[in-house]
Amino acid sequence: MIEAARKQLAYARPLCRLVVNGTDITAAVEKRLVELTLTDNRGMEADQLDVALSDHDGKLAIPPRGAELRLWLGWSDSGLVDKGTFTVDELEHSGAPDTLSIRARSADLRGDLKTRREQSWHATTLGAVLSAIASRHNLKPQVEASLAAVPIAHLDQANESDANLLTRLGHEHDAIAAIKAGRLLFMPVGGASTAGGLALPHVTLTREDGDQHRYLEADRDSYSGARAYYYNPGSTKKQEAIAGADGNLKDLRHSYADREAALSAARAEWTRLQRGTATLSYTLAKGRPDLVPDQTFSLTGVKDEIGALIWLGRSLIHSYRPEAYTTSLELESQLPDEQIADLLDSGEGYTGVRAYYRDASGQQKYEMSGRGGNVLRLKQLYSGQAAARRAVEREWSRLQNDEEHTSRS
Repeated sequence: MIEAARKQLAYARPLCRLVVNGTDITAAVEKRLVELTLTDNRGMEADQLDVALSDHDGKLAIPPRGAELRLWLGWSDSGLVDKGTFTVDELEHSGAPDTLSIRARSADLRGDLKTRREQSWHATTLGAVLSAIASRHNLKPQVEASLAAVPIAHLDQANESDANLLTRLGHEHDAIAAIKAGRLLFMPVGGASTAGGLALPHVTLTREDGDQHRYLEADRDSYSGARAYYYNPGSTKKQEAIAGADGNLKDLRHSYADREAALSAARAEWTRLQRGTATLSYTLAKGRPDLVPDQTFSLTGVKDEIGALIWLGRSLIHSYRPEAYTTSLELESQLPDEQIADLLDSGEGYTGVRAYYRDASGQQKYEMSGRGGNVLRLKQLYSGQAAARRAVEREWSRLQNDEEHTSRS
C-alpha cells in the first residue's frame, strides 16, 4: 500500500516558492536548501517557518531581522498553495558544514498585538469585547453568534497584551482565537471556518496516504472534572463552580468575577481534558498544503478503534526538501456538539448510554442503549452510525456487568 503511494509520487515533483520583501528567491534557495519546515498551529500561537540553507562556499548574505517571507508549497501535478506571510525574528549561522538557519513567525501576530494594555469592561458581551480589540488593530471581527452573545459582567485587562487576552478568552470559552487575512476569528473548537467564512471541509485519509502513525489513549491525570473560583458581589468568601464530577478536580488558577464566568471557564477546561484523552499522530507520504489546523479528519484502514472516531486537527508540520515533501498531523479526538461538561455529574446510577456520530451529510445524530433518565454520554464523536452503535452496546454491557458484580458483592 505504501509502495503504491511512493509510485504515485514518481509522477509528481514537490514545489516551493519563497519571496523575501517582494523578491522571488526560489531559484537561489533551492540550490542551497537543506530543509524547510512550516509549523501550522491552531489559534493565537504563531505559525513558525524554519529554513536551513547550505553556506558551503561562504557566499550567503545573512538577511536582516524583520524581513518579510511569503511561502507557497505544492506539487507539480496540482499547483502551489499560499501558506502565508512570515517575519524573520531569529537568525543563526553555524558550522561545519556551514549552515544559515532562518526562523520566521506569522506576521499577523507581531506589532501592537504584543503591547501590554490596561482596560476594563463592564456589563457587556464577549462579541463587544472582541469587536473593540479588532477595531484598534484594523481587523474585521468574525465571531460565532453564540459566542458573541455570551454576557460579560466584568473583565479586566491588567498589564496584558491583546494577544494574551485573546488566548485567555479562547481558553475560557473553549474557542479558537486567530488572526487570518485581516480578520479576527473567534470560533468554537472544531467549528472553525476559513477567513472568508466558509466551513472547513472534513478530510478522509487512508492507510495508503501515510508513512507513520501513533495512536494513544490515556486518562489525563484521571481528573473527574474542573473547578473554577469566583466571588459574589460584596463578599470575600471564595465560591466554586464545578464542571464534571466531584472528586479529583483540576483547579483553575484564575478567579472570576461571577458564577457564570467561572462555570464557563470550568466547562471549557473539562472539555479540553476530555478531548485530549485520545490522540493520533499521522505522517502523510505526500504532503498536503491544503490542510490546516482545526479541520476534522477520518482515518480508515489502520485500526477499527482509530477509524471509529472523528479526529480534530491540533497542529500540522510541513517538511519540504527538493526531493520530498511530507505533512505530519497532530490530532485529538473530536467531541460532540452537545454540551457534555455539565455541572456536577454524579457518575452513578446510569440508566442508558448515548453516543453521537456524524452522518454522511455532516449532521450529528446519536445511538442509544438502555433508556432515558441519567444517561451516560460517551465523550468521542464517532465516524458513523455503526461505530456509535458498537460503542454504546459495549459500554452498556460493561455498566450492567459492573452493577451485577456490585450487587453480588
